[in-house]
Amino acid sequence: MAKPGLTAMVVVVVAAALALVATAATLARAEADDPEKVDDWFNRLSHAERKTTRLHFYFHDTLSGKNPTAVRVAEAKMTEESPTLFGLVNMIDDLLTEGPEPESPLVGRAQGFYASAGLESLGLHMNVNLVFMSPEYNGSTLSIMGRNPALETYREMPIVGGTGVFRLASGVATAKTYFLNLTTGDAIVEYKVVAMHY
Repeated sequence: MAKPGLTAMVVVVVAAALALVATAATLARAEADDPEKVDDWFNRLSHAERKTTRLHFYFHDTLSGKNPTAVRVAEAKMTEESPTLFGLVNMIDDLLTEGPEPESPLVGRAQGFYASAGLESLGLHMNVNLVFMSPEYNGSTLSIMGRNPALETYREMPIVGGTGVFRLASGVATAKTYFLNLTTGDAIVEYKVVAMHY
């Protein structure tokens, strides 16, 4: 039998950010579809100033109920016998909210997957896009790809890219479990993100 509590020990991150110049945010979103405008943006990059944005939010990983946001899509033959659920892969479309309550205002969604990649200790491989829906970041994304040692109090994962307002982003996402239901595997994870971008 799978250990749902281990499956739910994941990541992800919300919005208390430094304000970006409204025209820059609009320009970045407008250029996302047009390759010529994107090329023009890169040509002006040498004159651009690097910005730092700090975000704070809660990631809701729901495996139970009628509308789960995390579902098992693959496992190895040995997964059920493994103390770390090695080989388990969950696909996610998790809510990102301002506060820990599920009814808290929506900031965005965490879309991607996490997989149990540690044989001896729980270490999740995270490949997740944070898709923001708030007015100042609408449609912009940050990408996380790295190791999540889910049983540690604080987990640090790299920001490896972004789009829209967060074009060419790099940085760090720090995760801390806020709530975990050991029976269902449902979890709420607090995220604090520091992203540098242009």
